[in-house]
Amino acid sequence: MTAGEVRAEDRFDVVAVHAWLKSTMDIGDERPRVRQFPGGASNLTYLLTYPDRELVLRRPPASRKAVSAHDMRREYLVQQRLKPVYPLVPEVYGLCRDPAVIGADFYVMQRIQGTILRRDLPAGMTLSERQAHELSTALVDRLVDLHGVDPEAAGLADLGRGAGYVGRQVRGWTARYSAARTGNAPDFAAVTTWLAANRPEDVATVVIHNDWRLDNVVLDAELAVVGVLDWEMATLGDPLMDLAGALAYWPQADDDAVFRELRRQPTHLPGMLTRAEVIARYREHTGLACADWDFYEVFGLFRLAAIAQQIYYRYHHGQTGNPAFADFRRLVEYLESRCHTVIGR
Repeated sequence: MTAGEVRAEDRFDVVAVHAWLKSTMDIGDERPRVRQFPGGASNLTYLLTYPDRELVLRRPPASRKAVSAHDMRREYLVQQRLKPVYPLVPEVYGLCRDPAVIGADFYVMQRIQGTILRRDLPAGMTLSERQAHELSTALVDRLVDLHGVDPEAAGLADLGRGAGYVGRQVRGWTARYSAARTGNAPDFAAVTTWLAANRPEDVATVVIHNDWRLDNVVLDAELAVVGVLDWEMATLGDPLMDLAGALAYWPQADDDAVFRELRRQPTHLPGMLTRAEVIARYREHTGLACADWDFYEVFGLFRLAAIAQQIYYRYHHGQTGNPAFADFRRLVEYLESRCHTVIGR
């Protein structure tokens, strides 16, 4: 994962952060070099390079609309408590809640060295069909492992609200989409009405990641998963909803050209599991029936549309100048049409 120059809108007071770090850990006197990791659609991630170590800093965007959507303390505590029972979580070193430092809460954590796969493979990297199959299989298996964590043992029994998760998610994302809708965005009324009328009961209540994608995992040289990142949306919830969210980001080789073009991870490569194969493997390893999958598929696509629309809302209203967000409107429109395709089949 390569970090670049810090975007002007995302800069912070490096001197103040360094002073806080010195009061928290043995960091030395030399200030760090600061670079920014790509993305940053929600919380922002920076690389702090010191002479003897590299740290990662996470903070909300300066234009955040709601503190509850960027809860650094919660994100920090989830990782702190989950680490002993799910070793793929980065180690967290300190949480700053003093607004005098950079004007917002932030935390600092371990940098896990390795490769993160994004839309396309890094220059010079290839995946054989066998490697692609093993990688996609491992991604499913690590999600199964997470869903097998005992929330009580992890000290996370109070992370979510328990039963009724599916219904809360349908209502919550419907409201969030409505709040973020711009005049040039579809209304999704038929989709949300269908979701409300067809929602199943929760199948279980487990620790879920809620943003499970290849670009949120770190791979070693053998393509084994050695780290899982971005725990900001982790909660207690229905495991099939977590799987549905993951598969919304899973274009495959036989999908239409638009969906393949909009992909954020290389799941279209030969050897990668198809969505049906992902569901089958997950079902085999968990024993969950995965019935009514049309509901989960539509929900995953709608939730992705709502996330994209929230990001586009910031771009549309000049709250961010990141040019990568300009095309998110097209993504939202496409996802609505895809929802209707699933509902009508």
